[in-house]
Amino acid sequence: MKRFIIPAVALAMAPAAYAADISVGYSPEFQEALQNDYGMREGERLSEEIREDLERELRKANIDPARIDVTILDAKPNRPTMQQAADRPGLDMIRSVSIGGMDLKGVAFDAQGNAIAELEYDWFETNIRDVYASGTWGDAKRTSSRFARKFTEKLSGQ
Repeated sequence: MKRFIIPAVALAMAPAAYAADISVGYSPEFQEALQNDYGMREGERLSEEIREDLERELRKANIDPARIDVTILDAKPNRPTMQQAADRPGLDMIRSVSIGGMDLKGVAFDAQGNAIAELEYDWFETNIRDVYASGTWGDAKRTSSRFARKFTEKLSGQ
């Protein structure tokens, strides 16, 4: 009997599964940049970061829209991507740095398909000195986190 009680208690204490469908797409311009410069794998990395940030913030706020569509309008890396390094041997993954960031647009929908919130948010670093410790997409990840927080605030009516 005890062996059934412990799993039941653990299951009851686990956080509820997140139900919203979060899709991340790319503007035509960013799609082209992925294909021709950054590499498609980088788009997948950014998409996953955005999904995780949104799920975390929505869970904290106890908000669960039926669907969220996010579009990456633009993104700039702080360091060369793997594709860029392969295409341009002179780029150094450690010493080559630039100002990065991202431009995002999100729309949340209720169960009937009505748009209930919309947010376009961008942030790009303005000082190259603040980039030194950043990873490839450090500024874009910062943008994703801020976007998720602001979008959740908008959904909660704050």
